[in-house]
This record gives sequence, structure tokens and C-alpha cells, in this order.
Amino acid sequence: MEEQKLQINLSPEVAEGTYANLAIIAHSSSEFVLDFVRTMPGVKQANVKSRIILTPEHAKRLLFALQDNVGKYEQQFGKIELNGRPAPGSTFPMSFGGGEA
Repeated sequence: MEEQKLQINLSPEVAEGTYANLAIIAHSSSEFVLDFVRTMPGVKQANVKSRIILTPEHAKRLLFALQDNVGKYEQQFGKIELNGRPAPGSTFPMSFGGGEA
């Protein structure tokens, strides 16, 4: 049986991307919700620019893919510094937050 290849199309609008400098991650027993937000200095309100909902299995696959890509990036360009920001696992709002969806 021949393996079918998935063809993925990228529209010009989606290809432009959406900038986010904050991600809020919540979860329930059946899904992970990733909200991507753009914050501005001195502004006390920010809007979610994009929301992605994943199954736990796909969230873990994303975690592994990000770890792999960050490792490859650091091998090529050097260690990514957090520039004085709190380390992962610290409290919201400066890090990727976690909670229940």
C-alpha cells in the first residue's frame, strides 16, 4: 500500500503570521488551550491574537518539536538568553502561564 503525502497549503494572509510576545497555556483533562497575546509597554489591556486548541497527545508532540528546534537553533546561533526574565515555571504574567481550561 502506497503512503499518501499530506499537501499543506499556506494562504498569503496566514503566511504573514501574527506576532505574539505572551502565551497563556491552560488545560483540562481532554485539551490544551494556547492563547497567544501581543502586549504593549504601558498598556494595561491586551487582546488574544490567536487561540490554538490541542489534544494532550498533540501538545506533547509540540513540546518535543519545540525542544528539538530550540536545540538546533542554539547549536547554529548560540544559547538563547532570557534577558533577565523569570525562568520557565515561574508565575504569570512574565512566563508562559499554566492553569485549568
